[in-house]
Amino acid sequence: MTRIDELPIRDELRGKTPYGAPQLEVPVRLNTNENPHPLPEALVQRIAERVAEAARTLNRYPDRDAVGLRTQLAGYLTRTTGHALEPTQVWAANGSNEVLQQLLQTFGGPGRTALGFDPSYSMHALIARGTGTGWISGPRTPEFDIDTEAAVTVIDEHRPDVVFLCSPNNPTGTALAAESILALYDAAQRAKGGRGALVVVDEAYAEFSHRPSTLPLIEGRPNLVFTRTMSKAFGAAGLRLGYLAADRAVVDAVQLVRLPYHLSAVTQATALAALEFADTLLGYVEELKAERDRMVTELTALGVEVTASDANFVQFGRFADAHAVWGRLLDHGVLVRDNGVPGRLRVTTGTRAENDAFLDAVRAVTKEINE
Repeated sequence: MTRIDELPIRDELRGKTPYGAPQLEVPVRLNTNENPHPLPEALVQRIAERVAEAARTLNRYPDRDAVGLRTQLAGYLTRTTGHALEPTQVWAANGSNEVLQQLLQTFGGPGRTALGFDPSYSMHALIARGTGTGWISGPRTPEFDIDTEAAVTVIDEHRPDVVFLCSPNNPTGTALAAESILALYDAAQRAKGGRGALVVVDEAYAEFSHRPSTLPLIEGRPNLVFTRTMSKAFGAAGLRLGYLAADRAVVDAVQLVRLPYHLSAVTQATALAALEFADTLLGYVEELKAERDRMVTELTALGVEVTASDANFVQFGRFADAHAVWGRLLDHGVLVRDNGVPGRLRVTTGTRAENDAFLDAVRAVTKEINE
């Protein structure tokens, strides 16, 4: 059998491993930041109705520009962020990862670089590599925040073409203040001069944050982009629908690299149905925020170090051997995420019962370790 390293693949892909988290059949699976609540039955029925309508014309290509969907997404963002957006300022694709890929295909590529602050969402670096974009890793503080002054220095030194900011950050859950985003945006524009650099704020977990969205900052900043997903707050990870909000020129630019008819009619129909139930789904988000805060309180009471979280997950530790603790929790039937952050693990907020099972497993494992 031919090995992958025997194929004529690009040099920067040799020896690399694909992105992925373990998909194991366990009683409690809290490792991929999924929303634990199934879609309400009324929404399931509405999806069936909209998909049935779309099925009648599947012999034709879908709306290439997804105008109806982008209009509804613009309305959702306008209502929830307080910043008026036009459909021309919104773009959608198959998951936020495809949105990120399109941005790097357009603004990155060979001879250009992207900068992120690690630990952060690992797909930023992986997509950069896949598009031939150089990757620069900037530092975070011991509390996993971004030191604005130090970050400005890194931007001045490396002059990247694309800067990734993740707020709330994955896997740490930390969020960025508007002042930090503005300072880093201004630095990125100065460092590149002329047309400046693109700054992408990944807001995949924005609906779970204690802070208001910083999306209104796009006003008057043509190189500032915010990306979102329907996988988390909308409980639609299986849908694969991501989107961005930016200046209209950015939306026009990414269409230069999008594949023809990239969003199927079925995907568009399902997303439109979900948007009809946005208020119901955001009600689940409020429940999850309360559960997340309860987990933080109870983990802290157990003597476990917790990173302050604005997302639907919690980073916890600090362990001498985090992977060993991961294995012990798995032995108790609970699957969490080992992201490789030294001494720490990440747990998704589940249902109350799932969270109780996780907390019981942590109690048992910490007792085992201390005996």
